[in-house]
Amino acid sequence: MRFSGTKTYIATEDLKVAVNAAIVLERPLLVKGEPGTGKTVLAEEIAKAVGAPLLTWHIKSTTKAQQGLYEYDAVSRLRDSQLGDARVSDIANYIKRGKLWDAFTSTERPVLLIDEIDKADIEFPNDLLLELDRMEFHVYETGETVRAKQRPIVLITSNNEKELPDAFLRRCFFHYIKFPDAETMRDIVEVHFPGIKKRLVEEALRIFFEVRDVPGLKKKPSTSELLDWLKLLLNEDIGPETLRERDPRKIIPPLHGALLKNEQDVHLFERLAFLSRR
Repeated sequence: MRFSGTKTYIATEDLKVAVNAAIVLERPLLVKGEPGTGKTVLAEEIAKAVGAPLLTWHIKSTTKAQQGLYEYDAVSRLRDSQLGDARVSDIANYIKRGKLWDAFTSTERPVLLIDEIDKADIEFPNDLLLELDRMEFHVYETGETVRAKQRPIVLITSNNEKELPDAFLRRCFFHYIKFPDAETMRDIVEVHFPGIKKRLVEEALRIFFEVRDVPGLKKKPSTSELLDWLKLLLNEDIGPETLRERDPRKIIPPLHGALLKNEQDVHLFERLAFLSRR
């Protein structure tokens, strides 16, 4: 079981090595990188490449580790008991399985994505240490122990919004997705827009990387935002000649809303345009 990228996902050599190392070691792969660099999509592509089912657990600020194992719905059981429902005699009817339970009991070795783990509180990773290490957990309400039939391929993503505990990091194989260089970005564009005009791509990439290099930019545009921008350029039939214009009054790229995502960055470019006019 090896990952070598797919037709729809350009994986760098170091990323392939990291994925395959995590599979061999049977440890979670912790992937960090700028938002929009394809961390979440990576799990989907790994599942496609190795022919495995994908289970996704999207983490929110309110998510608790217990929800990944199971939840006991005591309120529904109480209500059913008041209504005389016969189901109340079996507490298992009120146990809701979490994503880890589904992954542990899957008939095929699945890919389990724990997406954006840094959104949860600081104790969240620690609360999963034992379960991810031993690949089992105990259900206290029913007295059963759920053990993994086979260790799932676990991919954990983080946007680096907060530090993760050392004990958790020790149990993971770590990889940081570097921002793609121009050559890799051309390959990514070609995958999403087969046959796109090279001159348009060259001009778009030039502007894209120039925007990213502007000092003081609060939110640098990402790969996904470049692809959105190119889609709009193609839809509006904006050619490379328009992108090549050096008119200081048009220093902000056309359809810049796909690249600049907050008013501070738009104002920054407007000030640059004002200074250029002067």
